[in-house]
Parts: sequence; C-alpha cells; structure tokens
Amino acid sequence: MNEVVETLRNIEQNYKIFQQQQFTFTRALDHTREEAHDLIRPVATIVQVQVYKDHHCISATDRRILNMFISICNDLRNLCQKLETVHPGDHVTNGLLERCKVLLNDSNDLSAIRATYPHGVVNYLSFEEARKTYGGVVSLIPIVIDHLKEWVTYTKRHLLHQVSHGCAISKKGASTSQKPSSVRFAAHSSISNKNAVQLQEKDFQKFLLENQRPKQKSPWRPPGKHP
Repeated sequence: MNEVVETLRNIEQNYKIFQQQQFTFTRALDHTREEAHDLIRPVATIVQVQVYKDHHCISATDRRILNMFISICNDLRNLCQKLETVHPGDHVTNGLLERCKVLLNDSNDLSAIRATYPHGVVNYLSFEEARKTYGGVVSLIPIVIDHLKEWVTYTKRHLLHQVSHGCAISKKGASTSQKPSSVRFAAHSSISNKNAVQLQEKDFQKFLLENQRPKQKSPWRPPGKHP
C-alpha cells in the first residue's frame, strides 16, 4: 500500500507541473489540429492526442507537452493495474477502478466529462469554444486522480477496520484461554491454604492436649535422706 501511495503522489507532482503549462498544452493542440486540418471536432480521445503528436507535431515544445500528457495517462493506467493486485477489492473499490480504466481507454470519448470544483482546469480555458473543444481532455487527469485518491482512502480505512477487528478477537481469545488457568490456580491455592490451616489446627490441638494432661504426683516421703 505504501508503494501505491508513493506512486500516486509522484503522479500528482508530475500533473501539477503539467497543469502549470495548460496554456502550452492547448496551444500545442491548436497547432497540431491545424496541421492535421482537424479544426472542427473536439479533442475527445487519448489516441487523438497521440496521433497529433506522432504525425502532425512540428515544434519540439509542442511535442514535449503532448508527450507529457500521454505519459501521465500511461502512468495512471499502470497504477490501476497495480491496484488490482494490491487489494482484492469490493463493490466500491472495483467500481472506482472500473471508471478509471474506462476513462483511460485510448478510444474513450472524453468530450462530455468536466472536472468540477475544486479543479479549475475548465475555467482556465478562455473562450466557450475552447471549453467545448478542450474541456474533456483537460478534465481527464484530475478526475482519474480523484478516483484513485478515493480508492486509497477507502482501502486504508477498510484495512484498518479489519486489523482492529482482528486484534479485538485475538484479545478476547487470549482472555478466554487464560481464565481457566487462573481459576485452576486459584482453586489449587485455596485447597493448599485449607490443608495448611487444617494441619495447623491439628498441631495446635495436640499441643493443648499435651499441656493440659495432669502430671502424676510422686508419693509423699518424710523429710530426710532417702535411698
């Protein structure tokens, strides 16, 4: 789990750097769409960005920022695969992972998705036309990261509950197993103490009998020397 958290943190750091260059990203899409004569339809899939980068990219700056977007998407996809092996999952975690995998599918249509508060990526797009064209593609990464953070939070809480529940059962079992021994020891001590008291009383009675027994008097003799 620690490895998962660290990987997600690194992806978030990379995304923050990418987010600071969102204008560079949309400008690169403008340039490549123009080169591809594809100015009507919105940028709706990851594979569309890949095609722009591979076949219609002239500027090194444009290629770098488009490649950064694709690289972050690949890192998120790999993390989703890793999460499936970390935790067997339930309906909550499996549902979150399934949504992430659908969103990160190369051919999935992103045009209708929009990242909402606290994310302002859509609001940073200056014109309504730009929001319609790029609103989905700029919303993809923050939405997936939110789902994965929710997965981590839920899984940690679930695992902690299981550990706490297991410890409570172990303590209860240990208490139950120790109780008969304690009872046996207490019973044994009680019997030993009772025997000791009985022996003491017996000795005391014997002492009283010996000391209360009348002593035999010697026959009277007149004063003087006697053989």
